[in-house]
Amino acid sequence: MSITALKVPTIDFVGRRLYAIIFSTVLIGISLFSLATNGLKLGIDFTGGTLIEVGYKQKVDLSEIRSTLDQADFKHANVQYFGSTNEVLIRLKPQTISSAKLSSKIIRLLGDDVDIRRVEFVGPKVGEELTNDGGLALLYALIGILIYVAFRFEYRFALGAIAALVHDVVVTLGVFSIAQIEFDLTVLAAILAVIGYSLNDTIVVFDRIRENFLSTRHVDPEKIVNGALNQTLSRTIMTSVTTLLVLLALFFLGGEIIHGFAVALLVGVLIGTYSSIYVASSMILLMGISKEDLLPSEKEKQAIDTRP
Repeated sequence: MSITALKVPTIDFVGRRLYAIIFSTVLIGISLFSLATNGLKLGIDFTGGTLIEVGYKQKVDLSEIRSTLDQADFKHANVQYFGSTNEVLIRLKPQTISSAKLSSKIIRLLGDDVDIRRVEFVGPKVGEELTNDGGLALLYALIGILIYVAFRFEYRFALGAIAALVHDVVVTLGVFSIAQIEFDLTVLAAILAVIGYSLNDTIVVFDRIRENFLSTRHVDPEKIVNGALNQTLSRTIMTSVTTLLVLLALFFLGGEIIHGFAVALLVGVLIGTYSSIYVASSMILLMGISKEDLLPSEKEKQAIDTRP
């Protein structure tokens, strides 16, 4: 036995897939229930509203600003530091007054030492268009992945990859719904990045599964899949750990402005690593993948034989 073979772990992933299926079903069920009852806490990118950046000469307490805005009927204002403790970003729901009047009112409320740096307004119609475009972006990404994997591997692999990606997206959205973390365009971008990350892991596993199927004879599909998962495990763990280290730095040191972005990627990478091991592989086994499904057709064999 070679040294390389000795280093390959022998974890029975496939034998525990029933527990993984139950766990995933519970996660998706909780996520869908929360999304149906609580929904997402949409940012002004989607709902419309006003964004105001203000600067102070000294450190300011965010709770005092929130209290002042609440008393002035600016209910549920989102107030967070922007870069430093004397720069604040305020997000307000759509207002009936103009941006100039709103700026003047904010200055009167917060004091004369406040410097208005920026005022941006997002109309409800623009917010609705962004919501629709964001949903379409997710849908187009999944359709493109389905077509790509079906052509590169086989339709069962494509369905397994899509099942894993839908699993990752639903669970990540569920975390945002349960925790009521603001969902804005940066979070949507993070979810699209999660789709790409999870797909990359899944493709690596699928490549090894196909290689093992074609290089062995009369072996149980479960053993083939289990062997492929163990052979790619070190690569999967190394990729996930190094990515998580960067994301943890963003989460703790990046400031509140990218907090949602970092959370989405952290949850997505963890769930994506899990789904590439359990969800995608479990799906292709449930659909009865076999060596015969991966063998080239007679037409493909002839095309290969005639190549120079």
